[in-house]
Amino acid sequence: MNSQKVSSGKNDKKNGFFNKFLDLIEKYGNKLPDPVMLFVYIAGLILICSTIFSLLGVTAINPGNGEEIIVVNLLNGEGIIKILTNLVANFTSFPPLGLVLVVMLGVGLAESTGLIGAVMKTTILNAPKKLILPTIVLVAIVGNAAADAAMVVLPPIVAMIFIALGRHPIAGLAAAYASVAGGFSANLILSVLDPLVSGFTQTGAQMIDPEYIANPAMNYYFLVVSTLFLVPTAVFITTKIVEPRLGKYEGEIETLDEVTTAEKKGLLWAGVSVAVMAVVILSLSIPENGLFRHPETGSLTVSPLMDSLVPLMMILFLVPSIIFGKVVKVINDSKDMANHLAKAMSGMGMYIVIAFVAAQMIAFFNWSNLGPIVAIKGAETLESIGLKGLPLLIGFIIVAALINFLIASASAKWAILAPVFVPMFMLLGYSPALTQMAYRIGDSITNPITPMLAYFAIVLTFAKKYDPKMGIGTLMSSLLPYSIAFSIMWIILFAAWYLLGIPLGPEGELFLNPK
Repeated sequence: MNSQKVSSGKNDKKNGFFNKFLDLIEKYGNKLPDPVMLFVYIAGLILICSTIFSLLGVTAINPGNGEEIIVVNLLNGEGIIKILTNLVANFTSFPPLGLVLVVMLGVGLAESTGLIGAVMKTTILNAPKKLILPTIVLVAIVGNAAADAAMVVLPPIVAMIFIALGRHPIAGLAAAYASVAGGFSANLILSVLDPLVSGFTQTGAQMIDPEYIANPAMNYYFLVVSTLFLVPTAVFITTKIVEPRLGKYEGEIETLDEVTTAEKKGLLWAGVSVAVMAVVILSLSIPENGLFRHPETGSLTVSPLMDSLVPLMMILFLVPSIIFGKVVKVINDSKDMANHLAKAMSGMGMYIVIAFVAAQMIAFFNWSNLGPIVAIKGAETLESIGLKGLPLLIGFIIVAALINFLIASASAKWAILAPVFVPMFMLLGYSPALTQMAYRIGDSITNPITPMLAYFAIVLTFAKKYDPKMGIGTLMSSLLPYSIAFSIMWIILFAAWYLLGIPLGPEGELFLNPK
């Protein structure tokens, strides 16, 4: 690859209300402190609020078990001891920390040895240019079946693809992250999220109907159609809004040379290794008594396979990268191997610092009980307004989207909201499948822009590789259009689906007594 410097700046022809709005988001967002200090300030604010609301005696009743939830004061003696004794554990047990570092070992080695570049030269970059971005978006949406891992793997790879195409890498980064995170409740296949949320739905529904059993696939038809709508939506936003605002990339771009004979040979053997590993994984997954199946139920959705996705993804990158490096002679001995691995991880320093403070902030918020109390109060407010029909369901989507700024975990939010809304909507004649789908839309549409989703900090870290001065405002102004467009598209699709009365999936009728 050869590096070239591009000196042109942003597009000067931006106009219109929406672009001016994004300009304001970027301008004032970039005035925010560095993400590290921003998380520190938010953590401090949480501590102060925990004290104030605890002294005020703010409480809420958990609708699932009837227990009272109180605000926990984190600045009294007991709270301070808890903070100090759990500081290290908060960091080391922070789920995205290990996931990111483990996956980036494999992805980073694939980049360092040149495997990713060679793959791009022979496949993606030779495809019709009109199909490249839709393919990327589709892969990103389907990739959310691998849960959080796709948010780590895809954005940096797509950024490299965009550079090789002469496009802005931040646009590729934003498109990939927004498609995975914002399209989290769309897919062509069932994912681990389906049985997870249906379990909470079933618990809520059984408060009204003790015999109710939730089918994990009850939203499947809607998920598939949503995917077909999200792909062109994301492509439009990327090409018509995000890229024009970013303009041409001002940093170094990689121009791809022709694939060498050695690279072709390396790709062949790397491909053989992937095929062999795929056969091994399938042989351990397909048989009814396969090692990767759940030992009791035989399920693949909730199974050792799903629990092993992160290390398997690392191995699926590491092995072909090592073989490719050996063939093209960039890895000749163990020292070369160690140097490439160190190079792969050398850019993760800032992420580790951000992860440390973000882990403390999220832990403080969870300990304080502020999140569930706000969620319950919001649910009670929506119930008291007295909305009915489609406006009520859309109102619920908006509430779920707003709560996403307080609690990012889809399962944690639904564990709180399902016992409130599923039985409430059942009493109004709506099926649990309909309520669940409305929740999943709300949970997804603000995923790209909620700082409570730890992967927002990861994407910012990746973005700084291409623009060291990248601020939260610039990143947010690149992600916000996706959240807005996904919200509009999804609410319209949901409304049309509701009015047409189409089942959401197997055993996914809209109403308890279908008309």
